[in-house]
Amino acid sequence: MEALTAGVDVTLGMLLWLLAAGVLAGWIDAVVGGGGLIQLPALLLVPGMTPVQAVATNKVGSIAGTTASAVTYLRKITPDRSATIPAAATAFLGAVLGAKLATLVPGELFTPLILAALIGVGLFTVINPSLGADATLRFGESSKRHHGLSWLIGLVIGIYDGVLGPGTGSFLVIAFVTVIGFSFLQASATAKVINWATNFGALVYFIPDGQVVWALGLVVAVGNVLGGIVGARTALKQGSGFVRVVFVVVVSAMILKLGYDVTSGLIH
Repeated sequence: MEALTAGVDVTLGMLLWLLAAGVLAGWIDAVVGGGGLIQLPALLLVPGMTPVQAVATNKVGSIAGTTASAVTYLRKITPDRSATIPAAATAFLGAVLGAKLATLVPGELFTPLILAALIGVGLFTVINPSLGADATLRFGESSKRHHGLSWLIGLVIGIYDGVLGPGTGSFLVIAFVTVIGFSFLQASATAKVINWATNFGALVYFIPDGQVVWALGLVVAVGNVLGGIVGARTALKQGSGFVRVVFVVVVSAMILKLGYDVTSGLIH
């Protein structure tokens, strides 16, 4: 049992709490990304859990949820392989690097930068109501810019996901909508594939390093799968307009949460 709990005192109430958090996080992540905003703080509340353990354990739940939602999406949507495959490859490498950085760099150093980026993304989305309604590729699928920018998006966001994680799916969605020209629905489906690669890349480092608390990771994984399947089906049924609304709500919640963290740190 010690191998599964890594010294953390696991209780039934804690497991039920994390299961519920996993379901909600999986639904949000499947629709538009950002489920880590729910799941990671829930893990950080576990007594005895270190920040790095929480980040690593969060990846176990996330990879289960992204697998379920990606499979659900791919049954209905054919991804743009010229953008998805390059981005997934560099995202994997970036996540491995980011996971290494997570053990070296305090996560709170990234919060103000993430907050600024989210505010910019949120405002840009709100003042452009037609953004992401339909796919309008900025460059041709076979162009060097199309491929190069996809590689860059995967690498940068992959590093971020390895270091911290919350909001990765949302960053991927807005990047593919604004930079590549996907619709919100298409971008959300693509984000699931790439997010799977980032989660896998982070776990490639975290598992051998012994950072995963498996008893908790498996519980949030079950919740993520349930929420991920329902969330992907909801997004497919409701379309890009629904995904856009959920995106704005999730980004707003993330701004409020991170803004509170930053101001609390300044006050205290």
